Amino acid sequence: MTEAERIDSPDTDDQVPTVRDEEGRLSGEFLTLVETAIADGDAAQLKELVGDLHEADVGDLIETLDADERGPFVQLLGEDFDFAALTELDESVRLKLLEELPAEALAEGIGELESDDAVYILEDLDAENQAAILDQLPYSDRVQLQRSLDYPEESAGRLMQTDFIAVPPFWSVGQTIDYMREAEELPDTFHEIFVVDPGFRLLGSVPLDKILRTKRATKIAEIMNEDAQPFEATEDREEVARSFERYNMVSAAVVDDAGRLVGMLMVDDIVDVIQEEAEEDLRALAGLGDEEISDDFIVTARSRFTWLVVNLGTAILASLVISLFEGTIEAMVALAVLMPIVASMGGNAGTQTMTVAVRALATQELDARNLWRVLRREVLVSLLNGFGLAVLIGVASAMWFSNTALGAVIGVAIVINMIFAGLSGLMIPVVLEKVKVDPAIASSVFVTTVTDVIGFFAFLGIAALWFNLPL
Repeated sequence: MTEAERIDSPDTDDQVPTVRDEEGRLSGEFLTLVETAIADGDAAQLKELVGDLHEADVGDLIETLDADERGPFVQLLGEDFDFAALTELDESVRLKLLEELPAEALAEGIGELESDDAVYILEDLDAENQAAILDQLPYSDRVQLQRSLDYPEESAGRLMQTDFIAVPPFWSVGQTIDYMREAEELPDTFHEIFVVDPGFRLLGSVPLDKILRTKRATKIAEIMNEDAQPFEATEDREEVARSFERYNMVSAAVVDDAGRLVGMLMVDDIVDVIQEEAEEDLRALAGLGDEEISDDFIVTARSRFTWLVVNLGTAILASLVISLFEGTIEAMVALAVLMPIVASMGGNAGTQTMTVAVRALATQELDARNLWRVLRREVLVSLLNGFGLAVLIGVASAMWFSNTALGAVIGVAIVINMIFAGLSGLMIPVVLEKVKVDPAIASSVFVTTVTDVIGFFAFLGIAALWFNLPL
């Protein structure tokens, strides 16, 4: 029976509601009971309600609670609180919650976590708070965590798990199996065993299924995979995630500069990286930076304001182009009605191309080798869509204003702007990456500027020439 299907408690006649409703959200009845237990300080009831929940469900629950309920929630659970749930929280929620908890409780809870989860929580704290927690941990744990924290942010060293199984090549399969059965300090989950020399340099690895299918007398050296490629601890985690995705990896070794084994990576952490990077790119395309849903309104407003100011500047530039054709617009008011259509269609087309280009650059699917092929495709797509839209908008405009020439003008302007939209949507992200500017953050502003300026200039300029209107 799953947690969400729990309905009867053996210790009480009361019915425990389902944790999540049919749509997968935390049920209102369940939340009400949890909030009542917190308000009453009823630790026993709270443990009954959430004691069996998965860490991900506990994380969702903490984020759903009001800010003043989160600290008491953790404190009431005491030793029954799984600190792994903190890894499921938005950074802003996690930091505020950590500030409310005493260092002793944090040290005890973090000390029970896998090293990668512990580092994930500690890395967001300032150096003083990190030291206060690390000082209360056993020496061996403290050294392991500090070593991981010393690696650069966004690196494999920060992501790795320092608990792993390493054996010498001269051990037999039987010795290895006996060791795994008898040793107390083993990782909670692992999929392969690493083979090292006396200097702890990585020689290879053996998957667990191969060990289980091999006779006990066989030497590990005979069955190990010598071609396993480890990751360096300083390697960027996005590159690591891309390799996991490309080669369908489940786990991998991490080595230092000297080739010594220092940790292992697991696919569950890599999935988190892939999701975080995708969300980061999505937010960046909208100019939202590191904004999270749990941020307060001041932080959110500040993070958005900068790019809104930049967009204001580009809007003024587009307005300046319009002002160049002030006389043209006065002579034919219909132009003022129709010109937003030209800019809007170009902006939408440019955003479509830009989104594909930014994602392709992030996943290294777009490079110098295939750039011209992709560029040719985007130009052809722009032409095809441009002509199709030109016919639709041209006919509609001609019928609307009873002016066939006006329909032709807006049709030509649409085609021109669609071509520039396709070109700018692809080339602007490429150029920004070449000059070491994040294309996910800056591309949208420049693409919108190009499509607005070209759209207005093409439509109003062609109209002025076609109808011999004053500027």
